[in-house]
Amino acid sequence: MRITRTRTTGRGLLAGLVTAGLLVGLAACTSAKDDTSSGGASAAVTAGTDGTDDGSKLTLWTRAPLEKQAKLLVAAYNSSHKNQVELTVVPNDDYVAKVGAAAGSGDLPDLFAADIVYVPNWVKQGLFQDLTAQIDALSYKDAINKGHLAAGTQDGKEHVLPFVLDLSMLFWNKDLYKEAGLDPEKGPANLTEYVANAKAIQALNKPDTYGTATGLNCGGCLVFTWFPSVWADGDEVMNPEGTESLLNSDTAKSVYSAWKDMWDAGAVLPSSKDEAGPTWTAGFTSGKVGEMLYPATLLSSTTGFDVGVAGIPGPKGGASTFVGGDGIGVSKDSTKASQAWNFLSWMMSEDAQVEVLAKDNDVVSRSDLADNAYAKKDPRLVTINTVAGQGDTPVSLNFQQAFNAPDSPWLTLVRNAVLGDGSSVDPDNDAITSVLGQ
Repeated sequence: MRITRTRTTGRGLLAGLVTAGLLVGLAACTSAKDDTSSGGASAAVTAGTDGTDDGSKLTLWTRAPLEKQAKLLVAAYNSSHKNQVELTVVPNDDYVAKVGAAAGSGDLPDLFAADIVYVPNWVKQGLFQDLTAQIDALSYKDAINKGHLAAGTQDGKEHVLPFVLDLSMLFWNKDLYKEAGLDPEKGPANLTEYVANAKAIQALNKPDTYGTATGLNCGGCLVFTWFPSVWADGDEVMNPEGTESLLNSDTAKSVYSAWKDMWDAGAVLPSSKDEAGPTWTAGFTSGKVGEMLYPATLLSSTTGFDVGVAGIPGPKGGASTFVGGDGIGVSKDSTKASQAWNFLSWMMSEDAQVEVLAKDNDVVSRSDLADNAYAKKDPRLVTINTVAGQGDTPVSLNFQQAFNAPDSPWLTLVRNAVLGDGSSVDPDNDAITSVLGQ
C-alpha cells in the first residue's frame, strides 16, 4: 500500500462537523466534463457482480480523521486482490478545497470519501457516479446503514456507501456513578434522569469534577449529540426536504430546558460555554465528568475508569444516535468504475466489515453484522452497533450554513436557550429555516 500525505492533523472524526465555510466555491467546480463523465464509466459495471479485479491501479482520497480505518481497509484489500489502491490522506481543513479544485479540472481520484453532511451537495454537483444498480443488487442492501445511503441518494439514484461510521452515544463514568450513589450498571433512561444524575455527581463536590459537559460554542458538537434526543422521542429536526427547521417543537424545547437546568445548577463543565470543538471531550476522557453524549469512536480513549454505553435518550426515553462519519463513492472522473466497484463491494463484505473494522473495534456499517465475534468480547460494542440502526443522518443541502458554521442560527438558538432566558426559540428556529430554504 502506498500512502500519500501532505501534512498531518490531530483532529478527531467529528472535526468535519465543525469546520466552517467548507462549501464555498464548490458550485463552480463542476465543469463541462460533468455532463459526459458520470454516465459512461459507471455503465461498465455489471449489476449483481463484484466488479473487475484485473490488476488495475486505483486512487482513493480520504480526510485525515479517517486515516486509521482507511489504511486498514486499503492494506487488507491490496493484500487480497490484483487491483491495488493508492491512498492519499488529506488534512481535514484542506479536504474540501482539494476536492473542489480536482473536480473543476477533471482530476478527481477513482474513489473519494466525504463527510456525510457534505455528501448531498457533492451528489447534487455531480461529483459521484450513479451506483444504484450495483447497490440494489447487494443481497444485504437492507442491512446497510440507511442514513448514509439516504445522504447519497438524489432523485431515487444512489451514489455512495458508508466508509466509516461515527456515532454519538451516551457514556457514563461508572466510578463516579457509584460514588454518587447511582447504579453504575444503569444509565439514565430519559433526560430527566440524565439531569438528576448530573446533579448527583455535582453534589459530590469533588475538585474539578462536573456532572456533564458539552460544546456550547460548537454547532457540530450540538447537532451530533442533541438531535438524537429529539429523534429518540419520535420527532424530527427538519422536514423531509431539509428546507424547514422543526427545532421549536415541544420535544426540542424540552431538550433545551434540560440543559439549561443543568447549566443553571452548575452541573455542566464551565468551559463548555466557550468550547468550540477542539477539546470538547477532554473532561470526560480525563475522568472528571460523570456522563456525556460522546463519540463512539473514542471508546478506546476512556481508560483508567469503567465506562457504560447506551443510546442517547429523549425527554421521555427511547434511544437514538447521530450517524456521522464519511460516505464513499466512485468519482465522476474515474474511467475504472468497475474496478472501483470491486473495492466498494469488498469493503461492504463480511470479510472487510468484521475481519478489518470490527476486529479493530470500529463500528460496522451493516446491521446484520452488529453482533459479530469481536463485538461479543465487549458488550458495549454490541450496543453501539445495534443503536447505529436506530439513528439518523439529517440531509440538507444547506446543512453547513444552518448548523455547523461558527455564526450559524442553530448555535444562536442553543446559546439563547441555555445561556439566556429561552424566550427566542421560535424566532431563532425561523432563522434556521430561512437558511435551509435558500
